[in-house]
Order: sequence, then structure tokens, then C-alpha cells
Amino acid sequence: MASTNGKIEVANGHAHGSSLDVDHITTQLKKVGLSQPPTFPGVQLSQEYNPVDIYRAYIIEQIHHITGAEPAIINNAVAWTQDLKHGDLVLPVPALRLKGKKPDELATEIADKFDCPIVEKPIADKTFVRFFFKPGPLASLTLNYTLKQNAQYGFNPLLGLEDPSKPDGKRKRMIVEYSSPNIAKEFHTGHLRSTIIGGFMVKLYSAAGWETISMDYLGDWGKQYGMLSQGFEKYGSEAELERDPIKHLNEVYVKINQDNAEEQKEAKKLAERKDELEKTKNPPKPMKPKKGKENEAVPAVKWSEEQESELKDATAQLEKVQEELVAKPSIDEKARQFFKRMSDGDQEALKYWQKFRDLSIEAYKHMYARLSIAFDDYSGESTVKLEDMEKAAGVLQERGVSEDSKGAVIVDLAKHGAPKLGKTLVKKRDGTSLYLTRDIAANYERYEKYHFDHMIYVVASQQDVHLAQFFKILQLMGSPYSEVVAKCEHISFGMVKDPKGQTMSTRKGTVVSLSDSLDAAKEFMHGVMRKNEDKYQQVQDPEATADLLAISAIMVQDYAGKMINGYNFDMDRMTSFEGDTGPYLQYSHARVCSMARKAKVPREALENADFTLITAKEGVELVRALAQWPDVFLNTYKTREPVTVLTYLFRMTHMLSSCYDAKDVGNKNAKTMSVMYADSEEKKAALMGLYEAARQVLGNGMRLLGLKPVERM
Repeated sequence: MASTNGKIEVANGHAHGSSLDVDHITTQLKKVGLSQPPTFPGVQLSQEYNPVDIYRAYIIEQIHHITGAEPAIINNAVAWTQDLKHGDLVLPVPALRLKGKKPDELATEIADKFDCPIVEKPIADKTFVRFFFKPGPLASLTLNYTLKQNAQYGFNPLLGLEDPSKPDGKRKRMIVEYSSPNIAKEFHTGHLRSTIIGGFMVKLYSAAGWETISMDYLGDWGKQYGMLSQGFEKYGSEAELERDPIKHLNEVYVKINQDNAEEQKEAKKLAERKDELEKTKNPPKPMKPKKGKENEAVPAVKWSEEQESELKDATAQLEKVQEELVAKPSIDEKARQFFKRMSDGDQEALKYWQKFRDLSIEAYKHMYARLSIAFDDYSGESTVKLEDMEKAAGVLQERGVSEDSKGAVIVDLAKHGAPKLGKTLVKKRDGTSLYLTRDIAANYERYEKYHFDHMIYVVASQQDVHLAQFFKILQLMGSPYSEVVAKCEHISFGMVKDPKGQTMSTRKGTVVSLSDSLDAAKEFMHGVMRKNEDKYQQVQDPEATADLLAISAIMVQDYAGKMINGYNFDMDRMTSFEGDTGPYLQYSHARVCSMARKAKVPREALENADFTLITAKEGVELVRALAQWPDVFLNTYKTREPVTVLTYLFRMTHMLSSCYDAKDVGNKNAKTMSVMYADSEEKKAALMGLYEAARQVLGNGMRLLGLKPVERM
């Protein structure tokens, strides 16, 4: 079951709850004349966690006898299908890498000679062999797996072991750094992506048996805190700060940035004009001419004495205005000076900063709890040790990676084989550090503390260049930094924009508050629930249920596409009960819970039911879909895309829904898949066992995505 820290727990390499024991598997197989599934050297099948792996074992055995192909090659070739009309498993014959026979002829030979009591006669389809599992044995195996493994069905804790062949061996350790908001800034819908994608990664790797560490690396250091302190002095209220620290600090931050923009207006205008003139005078070098046009004359740059005079005048005026702003001092200059005092350990400067940081973390914890997220480690830029930054700077200098540039320290990555990454600043002229300096030192600090096997940075695509520069510099630094960064990975994601497709900005005050969005969605869901008074009265905590529906709505919209794709935050679309939405998934789960309450079939009867009684086409298709769940999890472990899980859940719930209205072939007025109108107690138990298994798989998938399934709504 899911734990309170937002992870799917495993212990000592094993998931809580049992795998399906060998004796039970053997008992099921003996009913159809088979013994214990075969095993093969070099082939890792998880038959105790995945019913389809039992079928893989027999298919590998048969194909090996028919063709002589190596079992490991066959195992890699046999694939699961996303569309069940193409089979439960499929073999693309060319993948066997056998010589001597044409693939289509070999496909026909395999189909003709194949004989297994739990698999239908295979279909040779050109160069493919399609395997369809017999419904009776598949239902007995799959539903037994699901009902006995419960909240662990589908997950495979062997994947995270250092040696998968030793179930009690050591688990690998993973750090996932995600969310990472800037202290004192509103937790907005843009932060949502990093938070829920990172939370998903933690749950995914936990379910795969890794030891996972959730890390929130806060943006809690820098000149913006000098800006914020001025904003609070000018616009702040202690009462508002205590009541809602994040919202109030965000408001004063926006106001002081507006004041700063007004103050910097003239300097900005002059800088833009100077830049424009310099580009006219020194345009970028023309691209290499196309073949056959090498001799065409390149137009000469038109640059007049008037323009030269204007450039000198703009440069002089800009320098004068900048000097005046520093002498004033301007808001920006005061912010710089304030941060310098923080860096130098000035207690008065740090007092404000510490208060803002502590209040912000407490506020974030409430938001994370609402999203079923918990962190093991709250670190931040401020926690990186000065001596580690100085040590890293020394390595950069000693190994010729960094260089001096007018008093600042830079790394010119073009000189080190990465021209696209350009130059990057490591230390400012005044000696203050930058994000990059701290990232470099923090990377090795984490390894010394946790000795991780892998670390993932979940950071928006806007920071792709920064992460690439960061990783490249660590590689250039050599041992031990290069060995540690080899264990690191950046998972990038697209941006969330406002409903009109505009980029959100904290400084401009255009962000969509996540708290406000959740509250609005919660109120909408609460209103929908109230429309059915009878059901509403039966919900134990309507407010909490409405909140879970709201969170499901928002998270499912986020998961609806690949991570790298951005999307517009559209409240109307996400809160709809029509189509593939979060509320629809919750409704599907709650509907089976309602059925179970009415049917009152004892758990023992479900677990001992005769599932071969499920013969209706709709029921058979649902069983086939439930059997695929462990493979869907395995595929998700490879892709790390939440949409892989989401797509499966919607497909499976559509199949579940079709079962409710399935009609008897002989009597079109009879609902053949109805629990309440089952023609015997045995059939009733079998049908309820199927629906309970579907509810369990739906719940397992939802929890993997970070959603809490509701039982009433």
C-alpha cells in the first residue's frame, strides 16, 4: 500500500504484500495439464509478479524447440501489444536473427507446430506470429494474482536490486531532486509540473524496488532576497505575513519589482539602443554560402558617422545613468549590497532571510501534503558549504577549465569541445557565487552524504542549457566529480502557460496561484457532488472528497501528454466529467466500490471463485487488459512517462464500463455481466472478483500517478 511519505513502499527488495507463491501458480497450471513454468539461463522473468511472464516462459520454450533460437534472443523478441486485437503477445520473426528461412515461412512453421494448453493456436500474420491466451486459464491466473497481491499487483521490486537474481540482496539508491521553488514566491501552476513529475518518479522507482530519496532543493539564496527585504520594508505587514506568508511575500515582491522596473526604465531603453547600434555595426557573420554561390558578393555594412556618434553618445549616457543608479543607491543596487551582506554573514541581513525561509517552508509543506508529496531532504542553495564551493573553484582553475575574465571567473565551453554551450559565469567580479557554482559543489556533497547509484534532476526545459553546462563542467573537472555526474540525469519538461497560452511571470504578477486554482476546482467539484443529495449525504467528508477530485482533475491534465510538451492551464477542461479526465477515473473507481457495498460478496468467496465462468466477450477483454498491467508498469519504468500509465487506465476503464451494459447472447434483455442479476452464487462471486480486480488495478495505477482513489463521490 502507499505510505504517508508519498512512496510505494518496498522492504528488503520485496514489496509489502506477497508475490504469488510458486505452489499456487503450480496448482493453477496443473488444472490445464502443465507443471511449473520453465526457466532459462540468462533470461530474467518475474513469474511471481507478472502472470504474462508465465506465458512468456512457455512461448520461449516452444519457439526454442521449433527454431533452435536462443531463449534470451526469443525473450527480447517477444513483445507485448498496446492493442489487444493484435494479440496478447506478438513475435516479429526477423528479431530471432535466424538464417536459412524466410521470415514469413518461419512464422507459418511456428504457428503450425506450436502447441500449448493455455495459448490458442497462434496466427501467422506475414512476418509476425500473434499469440492469444485462452480465456479460462488467463482469468484464473490473472485474477488470482490481482486479488492476492492487492496494492502490489503489477509492481516489480526486483528491478531495483543490485542483483535481480538475489531477492534479498541490496537495493539501489536513487535521489530525485524536484519541485525546488524559490522561497517567498507563490507556489504557482508552473511549479506543479516539477512537483508531480518528481513525485511520480519517486513512486515509480519505489515500486520498482529502489531506495528513493525525495529532495527539495530550494531557491533560497541570491540578490532577490535583497529585493524582497526592501519590498517588505516598504509594503509589508507582519499580520499578513503570519496569516499567509507566501501570498503576502509574493505580493510585496511583485510591487518592489514594478518599482525597480520604473527606476531602471531609462537605463533599459539606453541599453537596448546601444545593443541595437552595436549589432548594426558588427552584424553576425554570414552563414556559409550555398554551393554555387561562393562568389556572390556579401553586402557591405552601411555604417555612418552619425551612427558612430549616436553609439558613443548612447554608451556615455548609459554609463552615466548606471553610475547615478549606483550612487543613489537604486533598488537594484540596494538589493546587490544586501545580498553581499548576507554572503558575508551579516546577522541583521540574515534575520529577515531566515524568517522568510522558515515561513515559506512551512507553507510549502501544507501544499505538498495536499498533493500527497513529502520530502526526505529540504536542502537549498544556502546550505551548500563555502569550503566545497572554494574547493570546486580550485579544481576548475588547477585543471584549466576556468579562466579570468575582467575580474570574473568564467568557463568557455567552446574551448572544451562544446561550442553550442558557449561561455558561462562561475563567479562574479564582486566574489559572490552563482547558481552554477552552488550546483557544482552540491552535486558532490550529495554523493558524499548518500552514495547514490543514480540521481535525477527534474527541471523545466527553460533550464536545458544550464543543466547541460553544469554536467559538462563536472565532466571536465575529472575525478571524483566526473564519476559522480555520470550517475546523474536531467529529466526535462515543457512549461505550463496560462489559459490563453501566455508565459507566467512572478515579477510581472501574472502567475496562476496553485492554491487558488485548487480551491476553485474544489468548489466546482463540491457543487457537482451536491446535485445528488442522496449520494452526497453518504460521503463521510465531502470537503476532503471534493479536494481529491480537484487535485485529480489538475494532475490528470498535466499527465495527459508527454512530459516535454507544455500545455495551457484550462480549468474548464480539466474539471469535466466528460471524456478522459481525472474526475472520470475517480468516478470509475467509486462505481465499483458502490457495487461491492451492494453485492456484499465475502473476500474469501472472491479469492476462491471459479473465474472460468467469465465467458462474455466484454469480461474476457477486461481480463486480458488486467493481465497487461505488470507489463504496462515495466514499460513505464523504461519510458518514465506518466502518460503511459494514464493511457492504459483510460483504456481499461472503458473496457470496465462496457462490461456493465454487456448483453447475453441468447437473451438481449439480460445483462450477462451484472453481479446483482447473476444466475448463481458462483457466477456472482466470479463477476464481483473481476470487478474488484479491475478496481484494484485502477487504484494501483492512480496511486502510482499520485492520485488518491475515492470510494464515494
